[in-house]
Amino acid sequence: MEEKALAKLGLTLTQTQIEQFCAYGDMLLEWNEKVNLTSIVEPREVILKHFIDSLALSRWIKGGSLADIGTGAGFPGIPLKICLPELEVLLLDSLGKRIDFLNHVLKELDLQGASAVHARAEEAGRNKAYRELFDYTSSRAVARLPVLLEYAIPLTKTGGLFLAAKGAQVDEEVEVSTKALEILGCSILEIEQYSLGEEAEHRAVIVVEKVKQTPAAYPRKPGIPGKKPLG
Repeated sequence: MEEKALAKLGLTLTQTQIEQFCAYGDMLLEWNEKVNLTSIVEPREVILKHFIDSLALSRWIKGGSLADIGTGAGFPGIPLKICLPELEVLLLDSLGKRIDFLNHVLKELDLQGASAVHARAEEAGRNKAYRELFDYTSSRAVARLPVLLEYAIPLTKTGGLFLAAKGAQVDEEVEVSTKALEILGCSILEIEQYSLGEEAEHRAVIVVEKVKQTPAAYPRKPGIPGKKPLG
């Protein structure tokens, strides 16, 4: 792992965790030859732009449960689970082939307390088994913030946090999210901007706190949040 970047995040990994990340990377590149999981295939870039970038969210997580929305190949949910073994993790994705990959990774790495579910975020947010259940929700490279809020906040407990990993466009996204924040009962607690080194693009984490229950009307039906964002 990139030790300087990890040091910037205040993280150190055990030998077992390093071995899990190596195995995860191998599986990612092997499966990527038959299932479109990532355009990043150079091992050092996988470490920096997928693994360590995912771990940037870890400083706000104090145990409990996490739902990772639109997890794709497992980012940031699986790196966070490897780094924080006691964290309960639900990986949500709408593509069945990705769920097959995630289940393979969870089994091979023996990640107890983690599961992968084939569902759209709008469906999960209306499901009593998941609604307002999670201490944390997360997303990375899924959609713009007003849309993400409607995906994530219904899954988040009152008092819980939504962690949105973003790039350089963060200020613009925050500006157009005022109405969504108000409607869904949440507020921006913090925005941290950072760089993991010269080879990595500028990054940011938007930390959103859920301050009251989400109205029953949200999330709207699948597809509507993306077509008609709150705002």
